[in-house]
Amino acid sequence: MIGNNLLVSGHEDLSAPVTIGKLLRSAKGMIDHTDAHWLLQSVLNSNAAFLIAHAEQPLDAELVDHFQQLLARRVAGEPVAYLTGERGFYDLVFEVTPDVLIPRPETELLVELALSKISSIRQCRILDLGTGSGAIAVTLAKYRPDSCVTAVDLSTGALAVAKKNAKKHDVRNINFIEANWFSGVSGEKFDVIVANPPYIAEGDSHLQEGDLRFEPLGALVAQNNGLSCITSIIAQASGYLEPSGWLVLEHGYDQADACRELLEKAGFTHLFTRPDLAGVDRVTGGRYG
Repeated sequence: MIGNNLLVSGHEDLSAPVTIGKLLRSAKGMIDHTDAHWLLQSVLNSNAAFLIAHAEQPLDAELVDHFQQLLARRVAGEPVAYLTGERGFYDLVFEVTPDVLIPRPETELLVELALSKISSIRQCRILDLGTGSGAIAVTLAKYRPDSCVTAVDLSTGALAVAKKNAKKHDVRNINFIEANWFSGVSGEKFDVIVANPPYIAEGDSHLQEGDLRFEPLGALVAQNNGLSCITSIIAQASGYLEPSGWLVLEHGYDQADACRELLEKAGFTHLFTRPDLAGVDRVTGGRYG
């Protein structure tokens, strides 16, 4: 645990009550400013506005101790999303646990593109492969309440989290299936298939950095230089798409060309690649038939 001597900074009075402002100042230089706010909001079950408006509010020892414990774990590298148990995504807040990947802003692009491809289709059918926390599937179901969404994942733990998120957001137009990619939807057809599959190569140095160190390896890493899952999905997708249906995939920073080549060889047309907010090619897709 982080010692009490780290609860204060500068020349603050050690005998003074520990306030919200003092706790946040104590974390300065140890973790990111935003991370500290998220941790304290979680401890106090509050929001950012509350922290600002009540900066001088004293806190009891139990709350201070809880924040210290979370602060120590964050200093050790644990992701804020796992410490607080939630992460914002596409204007919604999702429960997350170490059973699932942490939803990231770049994946919001995948949702936006999928929504654009089905904007003119009424009562569309959507398949989300490797749903994880359900962030993609639940968001699509929420924004297209007339749709029928199927969310597939091989992990029992991940599906449990995804189901909680569907319930949290009162999404009822979604069906969860425990299966490996397409094995649970034999004979079904969809207007759009989306996937954020594992796409990091085995042994990639990024796996030893940041939040990736704590996330489920099976949801991150794929063989064949990170392309094995993407290759499998593209090879099978045409058998599960309605005429002129779309396949939309998130991929690694250097995999756009490979994805486009695989899509073209599989008979897809109207190929596209779009960059994320950082300017990195992040999502590629195409239409079949």
